[in-house]
This record gives sequence, C-alpha cells and structure tokens, in this order.
Amino acid sequence: MSTAAEANVASALAAARKSLQAAGIADPLLDARLLIAEVVGFSLTDFVMKPDRAVTPEESARIAAMIERRANGEPVHRILGHREFHGLDLLLSKETLEPRPDTEVLVDTLLPALKKAVSAKGSARILDMGTGTGAIVLALLKECPEATGIGSDISADALETAVRNAARNDLGGRFEAIRSDWFEKIFGRFDIIVSNPPYIRTDIVATLDQEVRNHDPMAALDGGQDGLAPYRLIAADAGRFLVENGIVGVEIGFDQRLDVSAIFASHGFSLLDAVKDYGGKDRVLTFRR
Repeated sequence: MSTAAEANVASALAAARKSLQAAGIADPLLDARLLIAEVVGFSLTDFVMKPDRAVTPEESARIAAMIERRANGEPVHRILGHREFHGLDLLLSKETLEPRPDTEVLVDTLLPALKKAVSAKGSARILDMGTGTGAIVLALLKECPEATGIGSDISADALETAVRNAARNDLGGRFEAIRSDWFEKIFGRFDIIVSNPPYIRTDIVATLDQEVRNHDPMAALDGGQDGLAPYRLIAADAGRFLVENGIVGVEIGFDQRLDVSAIFASHGFSLLDAVKDYGGKDRVLTFRR
C-alpha cells in the first residue's frame, strides 16, 4: 500500500487483492471489496464512483488486520460479524451457523403455506428448531406480518444472537427465543415447524472444507453416524405440535431425500414437496400428516 498520507481506496484495494491472491483465496477481489467496504462505509458501487477516497491510518490498520484473517482462511462474513440473508442483515456469533443462500430456498418454499394459514384464520405460528441466527423464522416473519414465531436452540449463545437479530430487523415483538433440546421445552401448536438441522455424517465432518470445519459450530454440522439423527427426533414428535394440516419443512443433504422421506413416512407424514437448491441438488422437503 502507498504511504498513509496518500493511501486511498484504490491503492488499499489493489494491495488487499494482491495479498489474498497470494494466499490462494478463490475470489480475492470480491473479498477485498467486502472487507474494505465494511471499514470505510462503502457500497460495492462506491469503489467505482469514489476510488480516490482517502483511507486514514486507523482504517488502514483495520483493513490490514481483516485481510490477514481472510488470508489465513477465516470466512469473510465471520470477519465482518454479519451476513445478509433473504433481505435481513444478521449478526453471526461463535455458536451460530453462517446462513447460506441455499437455505433461502427453504424460506421461499414455506411462504405460500404460511400465507395460506394467515388468510384462513388471520394469524399463524412458526417454530424454527435449531434456530441459530434466527435466519429462517425471521425471514418468514419479515414476509408475513401477521405471523409470530419461536426460535428454539440448545445453545444460549445462538439464542442471544437470534434475539439481537430480531431486534436489529424490527421483528422482536413477534419473535420469542426458547432454550430447548428439540421439543423438550416446547408447548402449543404451530402452523409451520421448520428446521435446518445438523445433517452431515460424523465421519464426513472431518473432510469438510476448512472454512466450514474450522469456523462453523460442530453442533450445527454433525448429524450423527448416518447424518439422519435430527430428522428422526423431529419426525417422531412433530405431529403433537402441529395444528390440523400444519406443515413440517426441513433442509436436507443433497443425497438424503429418500432416507428423510422414509423417516417421516414411518411417523404418518406424506411428502408434499421436494425442492432443489440453486445448484440443482435436493435441498428442501415439506411434509403434512
């Protein structure tokens, strides 16, 4: 980078991109832009419009620290501490999974059923199990102002983050966080029960990309010996907590559609829909009992 006296966004970006490229980062320019934008308050278009904007020594130091973390393999959004999901800006924390675009497919799949429930009776209740950042339930609440939702999780850290995310997105009045091991502390009935549970086989976890393995919480990844343990727990109990014609929606691993469908069928559920993600892989299943 040029000296602090003459440093500007363009020179900072060039230096950051070069560092990330040397570290083997897949998309060094985009990552450099995202990190610098956070420090200097830029949108991505500002890089084109205001490349000569001066960078202070303090900003340069913050940018350098962030670029070093990225070069060492820490994911961009972990460094930023937040991530966009379905139009929401969500804080991340140590025990929350970073919400991925494929999970937006789960939200979009459930929205019509949620809106149908609201149109039939004026309101609807959602239970998001293993809520993490609160991404799924908060995205549904944003799209459906008549709905209320509970986010449950076994992690106190995750629930604290979900509550902060609800407040941050003006959804706090319709969201409640409950610390529960699956259905253990849950009461009442729901129109939608939704979950993006841990679904990776224990023996596969160690082979995951290091950015996932080293930075996403293990409890949000490991689905047991066959990756199906959470689906068994959800399918066994969900019927007691659903209203009549209520729906269960789950995210799955790309090769789990038949196994998960069979688990739910064994508890009296019928498959309503199987939806693929943006990469064309099976990702979302919905069931009715």
